[in-house]
Amino acid sequence: MPATLALSFDPAVVVLSYLTAAFASYVALDLAQRVRTPDLAVARAWWIAGSLSMGTGIWAMHFLGMLALRLPFATGYDASTTLLSWVAAVAVSGVALRIAANNRLTLARLATGAISMGVGICAMHYIGMAALVLSPGIRWHWGLVAASAAIATGASAAALCIFFWLRRLAAGWAQWGQVAAALVMGAAVAGMHYTGMAAAGLDAASICVSTDGLRGDRLGHLVAGATGALLLLTLLTSAMDARAQRHNNRLQTSLTAATAELQARALRDPLTGLANRQLLDDRLQHAAARGRRGAVRLALLTVNLDGFKPINDSFGLTAGDHVLRETARRLQALARGHDTLARLGADEFVLLIEGDAAEATLAQVAQRLLDALALPLRDVPGAGSQPLRLSASIGIALYDGQAPGETLVAQSDSAAQSVKRAGGNGFAFFEAHMQAGVREQVELARDLRAALAGESGGGRLALHYQPKVATRDGDDTEVNGVEALLRWQHPQRGGVSPGVLIPVAERFGLIMPLGDWVIAESCRQIAAWRDAGLQMRVAINLSVQQLRQPDALVRRFEQALAEHGVDPRQLTCEITESVAMDDAAATERTLRRLADLGLALSIDDFGTGYSSLAYLRRLPVSQLKIDRSFVQDLETSADARAIVNAVIELAHALSLSVVAEGVETEGQAAVLRGKHCDKLQGFLFARPMPADELTRWALEHQAPGGGGLRFSASLYGELPDGPG
Repeated sequence: MPATLALSFDPAVVVLSYLTAAFASYVALDLAQRVRTPDLAVARAWWIAGSLSMGTGIWAMHFLGMLALRLPFATGYDASTTLLSWVAAVAVSGVALRIAANNRLTLARLATGAISMGVGICAMHYIGMAALVLSPGIRWHWGLVAASAAIATGASAAALCIFFWLRRLAAGWAQWGQVAAALVMGAAVAGMHYTGMAAAGLDAASICVSTDGLRGDRLGHLVAGATGALLLLTLLTSAMDARAQRHNNRLQTSLTAATAELQARALRDPLTGLANRQLLDDRLQHAAARGRRGAVRLALLTVNLDGFKPINDSFGLTAGDHVLRETARRLQALARGHDTLARLGADEFVLLIEGDAAEATLAQVAQRLLDALALPLRDVPGAGSQPLRLSASIGIALYDGQAPGETLVAQSDSAAQSVKRAGGNGFAFFEAHMQAGVREQVELARDLRAALAGESGGGRLALHYQPKVATRDGDDTEVNGVEALLRWQHPQRGGVSPGVLIPVAERFGLIMPLGDWVIAESCRQIAAWRDAGLQMRVAINLSVQQLRQPDALVRRFEQALAEHGVDPRQLTCEITESVAMDDAAATERTLRRLADLGLALSIDDFGTGYSSLAYLRRLPVSQLKIDRSFVQDLETSADARAIVNAVIELAHALSLSVVAEGVETEGQAAVLRGKHCDKLQGFLFARPMPADELTRWALEHQAPGGGGLRFSASLYGELPDGPG
């Protein structure tokens, strides 16, 4: 029997091969996390690139191990066979990463994967050995061959288990666990390789017939260097991707938190933190559905504060806000965890009670609310040491299990109003004799919903426009803008006045969709006028409910302006003085956001509420409107003339323009011109009219002989600065 060579290895190259195996294992563990991304295209790209990089690392370890073998004759490696062994290594890596992409490692996956990978590793090794073509050929020790196959399969199973084990480690331990696991996996891979090498029996008289293939003293260093560079590049790319993913995850977490906060804010009153109308309606709807099934009993208590306005007038806005927050705190302290307490108006709160809704229990609850509110309010800003006391008018309505939930709101409000008419500071249950007004409100709310949806049964909503005229020396007066006023033509009731329409919309949670409709329709009409060559300025009124939901309001303006291509300078938003003073800090923030859009802002009904000069100066408004109640008495009352003169001088000192509304006589107009009021509005000049009628009216008054009124030339040309 021919003598067999005793195999020996270069220790330095053996160490290099082990380090390559450990480094490849570390990169493989890192790549196992990348292929689990939910983005399928990214996951597929990482799988392909990872298989190439990881396979090259494993193959390089094997090739370096081959080069570590010291033989007494010149050697070389067949290029095509060596390439085939590399392909086997890449295929093994692909199998490993594909299994690692799963969420769970089942026993079937483990067995299938370990066997497949073991076969692939053996194929890589023994095909690579076949690249060393000897004559006579290699004699194999089949016991060691079997042992190497077992080691390959066991190492594969261990690698798969390690892939999934690392996912359970805490972030601080995962990095160290990955290093330790890479060292163990590297030892297993190297152990398999050198066991396979030990299974090769070489004849002492053998010669290499593939010396013209891959060879060279520096080939091992070249393979090690190139492979190391590839693995390092892969690892750096993976680290950058992981960092980007962590950054994206942080951004996603922040975005999710911000979205949740915005959603929560959209359902909460900004001043008190209580539920707003939208949240109350949602909970009332669900509670009514449970009530109709007989699952629960429910009741609604409307709490109207008595005499809240004098607190604002006497002690200022800060005092009023303090009182409202304290009222909310006291009411909330008496509400149960599953009850809903909401703030609907400036001084109106609603308590939705589910469960124990017996009349005796509800009477006790109402009395406790009155007792809590009656406790002295101390340390109120602006009130000094003087304690304030509150009372309330409370209306109670029980759900009958049949009517819509919104009926309950109208019934409890009717009961509260009956208490207020009787002097306040008490409570009353809704009774049948109050039903007529409630039924009318519910029907109007139903029909208003239909009108907003464009259904025929709801009649027709429309905007009528009343001109604003700019005063000039002499008798000529120039029209330079209009105010949009909402009109509702009901199919049975005819024209429904704003005094009826707006309270119904506020009472039944329709003020937001109604306000959205006004914004959209105003922008649509401005665009229509623009296409006809008329650059019209339009003023619209905003409600307190719209201002309490600033994100939705700003978004609605942005959508409407973009949809119709309207210059924001053509829109003026009017808010009443009382609305501006309600939760002053929040109102200021909202108005600034509207001003940032380019919208002009105006304080309506000025002089009827309580506002401080310091607060007024902070608001980004450019216009004040004098309330019609002062204008009506201008010809007969010296006090009215003094107040109007003071308002005009105050506004001009703050660089604000002034509009007087409700001008009906020439005498009123003359007084206002004499006091240098900037713009006038009223029946003296024109009544509110539909858009098409206003267009005809404009053309008539623009033509020669149209009378003292004429339209500003700017309305037919470039848009000037300043509010309409």
